[in-house]
Amino acid sequence: MTQRSSRNQEKSLAAFLAKKAEFDALIDELQQASADHFGASPDAILWGEAAWLAEATATLKRLADQHFRRGEYAA
Repeated sequence: MTQRSSRNQEKSLAAFLAKKAEFDALIDELQQASADHFGASPDAILWGEAAWLAEATATLKRLADQHFRRGEYAA
């Protein structure tokens, strides 16, 4: 590995780890919100909350499918 490619790899790793820390913080925040039913009272749940959660779940499923190469992302 050349010195230039070594520096590039170090910078790539630093950027990756910074984004991973941000990702992990977001996941932790979402898990805490989920444990609290996203702040929704069971007596006050309406279709808007259900629709929001369906959209959020679809987004997370798309990300998981991309990572694990499932569905339309299958190799």
